[in-house]
Amino acid sequence: MTTSQLKLHSSMIGATILLFLLALAINELLFTRLEFAPGINWIYLPAGVRLLCTLLFAEAGAIGLLLVSWGVCFFYFFPNDPVRSFMGGILASASPYLVYLGMRRYAGLQAALTNLTPARLLLCALAFSLASPLLHHLWFALYEGKTGLVHSFAVMATGDFCGTVTVLYAAKFLLARMAPARR
Repeated sequence: MTTSQLKLHSSMIGATILLFLLALAINELLFTRLEFAPGINWIYLPAGVRLLCTLLFAEAGAIGLLLVSWGVCFFYFFPNDPVRSFMGGILASASPYLVYLGMRRYAGLQAALTNLTPARLLLCALAFSLASPLLHHLWFALYEGKTGLVHSFAVMATGDFCGTVTVLYAAKFLLARMAPARR
């Protein structure tokens, strides 16, 4: 990897971390009352940042998400549970990346996102909104031995979908507003 590629990847990792922390802060400010459990909200904006950064930055986005998710899990959500924090970071970063890879392989999504239609974007958001809660809840059931997870799965899927759609359309709105300024 050349120095310029390393700088670019580092910038994408840094941007992912900053965007995620900003989304988490906004989510805490606006939607704290909608929290079902720590990290499970009826509207969860950081989920949208997970998908957006993975779509935009691919592996660099996944690395940024892993780092920031570990930080948030270890120091904010589950400071007394290192195993859950460690796995939480992995699951939070793996799910959007796996959806990204699946969309590239099975839905024809191109790496440069040139063929990212509204239908593909909605499919991507829906797939991610199911994949992330599925991975997390499999962990809860298998490792933590929790039962009766249907309700929390439904809340997390709903929150991830609402947060993802909100972030994606906010990004689309901002990019549309910025495009005329660049012309």
